[in-house]
Amino acid sequence: MSEAASHVVILGAGHAGGTAAALLRQYGHAGPITLVGEEPIPPYQRPPLSKAWLKGEADADSLALKPLEFYAEHGIDFRPSIAGLSINRGAKSVALSDGSSIGYDVLILATGARAIALPIPGADLDGVMFLRTAADAETLKATVGPGKRLAVVGGGYIGLEVAASGRALGAEVVVLEREPRLLARVACETLSTFFKAYHEQHGVGFELGATAAAFEGADGKVSGVRLADGWVIPCDAVVVGVGAAPNDEIARDCGLETTRGVVVDLDARTSDPAIFAIGDVAHRPMPIYDRMFRMESVPNALEGAKQAASAIAGRPQPAGEVPWQWSDQYDLKLQIAGYAFDVDEVLVRGDPATAKFAVFHLRGDKVQSVEAINSPPEFMMGKQLILGRRPVDKARLADAAVSMKEVAL
Repeated sequence: MSEAASHVVILGAGHAGGTAAALLRQYGHAGPITLVGEEPIPPYQRPPLSKAWLKGEADADSLALKPLEFYAEHGIDFRPSIAGLSINRGAKSVALSDGSSIGYDVLILATGARAIALPIPGADLDGVMFLRTAADAETLKATVGPGKRLAVVGGGYIGLEVAASGRALGAEVVVLEREPRLLARVACETLSTFFKAYHEQHGVGFELGATAAAFEGADGKVSGVRLADGWVIPCDAVVVGVGAAPNDEIARDCGLETTRGVVVDLDARTSDPAIFAIGDVAHRPMPIYDRMFRMESVPNALEGAKQAASAIAGRPQPAGEVPWQWSDQYDLKLQIAGYAFDVDEVLVRGDPATAKFAVFHLRGDKVQSVEAINSPPEFMMGKQLILGRRPVDKARLADAAVSMKEVAL
């Protein structure tokens, strides 16, 4: 059977899986499609969970990628509240958590990633939460409000977005970060310093170089975070945001190649030609940087879905894209293009004091990455410079009086 008429089973109904199902129909795939998801609701946008959802500005319907009826209308068999348990590659079948099994001609793994839990005492107390799903966001929204004390363990982007939303809801917020600065693994020091000061202006407290050793509790509910030095931070709720791990066990157990995620090629195809992997679970090529990498972002999910759907539908491979992501905090829009691999110079364009600036990461005279705060031109032109691998005049790039279009020329 050709892939164009094959039965495609998609494990994972997040942004990547839901988009892949829709694109397959858009690209003319005529065969059956089954979309299996662990959550009880159709695929939805996850980034607003830490922002609009927490603040009561969005719900499941407004964040849905497609209305529920879309799937039936387009011949997509959507099966909610079901997980894939194991893959039999020889029989081309997947065992599901409801006790059934389903056969496939082509399988797409869109199983995403899960929040990393802290292996410390008290981690099972009520009020110790993560923020990966709509259910998580709903629980947190019901917990946090005026007069409540929220502790956020982890000073990355999710932690800072939760802190901003917590303050918007009227809660007292303290962020605990084990590194000496915020965003230590994902951003430069200029950005770390800027965000810390901006959050402090909005009433967020910080404890840097602080390692959570245990969660204290009473009657089964969290009441504080005990640090390694013995100091206890009192709180009514905790959000743990210390990173995510790929849900690649089902791939590893059936013998697919995995390396911090499921290894794929530029078609999103795994070491088994009948199986694809997309989204947060995929360890994929990054030709711009001549390396493999696992990314966690909506644009990455969309690009993987395009690659897999194109290959299955017999379309040409889509053009490569520059990886990018964003973060909204208060009235700040951070847009990041590329990754700061092999950087030998960091250049700041604009004045951080104005909350409108960009940080360019360079290797020689080529842009590797740009972090832009409230600066869309720097972000957009930065993406073009990264993709085109064109050399830039550093003096002109640093001069905010010279437009980004002129810099790019």
